[in-house]
Amino acid sequence: MNPGLRRLLALLTVFAVAFLTVSGLRVWRSGGTWRELIPGLAPPTGHFRPEHFTLPDQAPLNLKDTELLTRLNDEYARVTEAVVPSVISIDTVGVRTERMMDGWGRTQIRRFPTQGQGSGVIVTKEGHAITNHHVIAGQQKIHVTLHNGKTYPATLVGEDSLLDIAVLKIDGAPPFSPLKLGDSSQVRVGQMVFAIGNPFGLGETVTQGIISARERSLSDNQRDLFQTDAAINPGNSGGPLVNLHGEIIGINAAIYSKDKENPGFQGVGFSIPSNDVKDALFQILERGRPLRGFLGVQMRDLDPAVRSAIHFDGDSGVAVLGISPGSPAATAGIQPWDVVLSYNGETIHSTSQLIGLVQRSRAGQTATLKIWRRSETLEIKAAIAESTPVDAQAGQTDDGKTPGGSRDPNQVLQRIGIVARDLSPTEQLRGFRGAVITQVAAQSLADGRIRAGDLVLAVNQAQISDANELLLHLAASASIQRTSLQIFRDGRQVRVNLPALAKED
Repeated sequence: MNPGLRRLLALLTVFAVAFLTVSGLRVWRSGGTWRELIPGLAPPTGHFRPEHFTLPDQAPLNLKDTELLTRLNDEYARVTEAVVPSVISIDTVGVRTERMMDGWGRTQIRRFPTQGQGSGVIVTKEGHAITNHHVIAGQQKIHVTLHNGKTYPATLVGEDSLLDIAVLKIDGAPPFSPLKLGDSSQVRVGQMVFAIGNPFGLGETVTQGIISARERSLSDNQRDLFQTDAAINPGNSGGPLVNLHGEIIGINAAIYSKDKENPGFQGVGFSIPSNDVKDALFQILERGRPLRGFLGVQMRDLDPAVRSAIHFDGDSGVAVLGISPGSPAATAGIQPWDVVLSYNGETIHSTSQLIGLVQRSRAGQTATLKIWRRSETLEIKAAIAESTPVDAQAGQTDDGKTPGGSRDPNQVLQRIGIVARDLSPTEQLRGFRGAVITQVAAQSLADGRIRAGDLVLAVNQAQISDANELLLHLAASASIQRTSLQIFRDGRQVRVNLPALAKED
């Protein structure tokens, strides 16, 4: 054999033995086998050895061990399957308007598209659905998605902003799957409930909880709500709260969250009782608007000026500034400068609270009012009438504002155009009561009707004791109705009527 070839073979043999020796040591140290040294015999996962395992083939408990829980689980699922097809997801499109000032001091109007989401529930075979007023308020387009995934446009039939309820009509082909409105008066604290809705736009979602409390109040307008620990999140608004029979016992409306910018569920949610919802539904479907009670009083909260004017130092109540002619309040004998202390036994703390209580009263219902009048406490009964749109404009508004509340009282007085003073001690000794007009502005509401030197004795039949009372009465009355003044002029009493300020004022 060629010596050169012999040396090459010897060198290759040395390298092969060295390679096998090193590789063998590495495999031996890692706990492997000799198979790993031969290509094709090594396991496909490198150095990993498959684990030996055995899965159990039986549950730790059988149906007999948890018979009641199994039945309850089946009932939960059955309720959900029956209710979910009636729940809708709502998508809205609107426009938000902002007024901005440019560098030249000119006002510019910018409009931005807005989108919103919420929930609702079908309550009639014709496709009427209930949701919250705040879900669709100010929105130009409304679309609903049904359980089957189909999307239809919807129109607004009517709304009750005080109750936070709106009624929609789905513009789609029936049949629909409506849910029954249950009797919320039978709801008990501790009973199980389900909340269904469209939280965060995720789609149909079911949560379970209990009724934590009844008659919760979030504000003067949102009263007598159910509190529940069923998870309610943004997007659930307008969805139903149902009992174990699948009946609607409430419409989910609000949550309590400490994080106002990013609200989320914290175990406290609120629902509008179904009996209130049912009343609003019938009224809207039959008459196109909710029916509200009307008392016919113009009111003002008890600020220091009012307390001083009427010499009232009580802790609660609202002051009556005026009475609408022919109203239930006028018939019952309520007078200007009375203080309403309670309504049907409920202590009154604000005008919005009293407005809400009156508006929730049924027409024909007799209400009992506790009244403070010149240091005396009286009990007066008034037959509540039905509110009309005109009545609402004359002192009882959905947002709880007092008459003239949308106008600055100073602006009202400026438009009336008078300056008044108190009577001097000498004038009072002569037996006069009221306020004396000292100036009348040209081209004002009072110009040509009231004169300097007139002594105003009463406004809307309410006696006036000083200039402060006169201005308070005028500010409350002139912005919403014709105002009647009883005046002493040239040795005789005359009646002067001031027209209501125009809306554009």
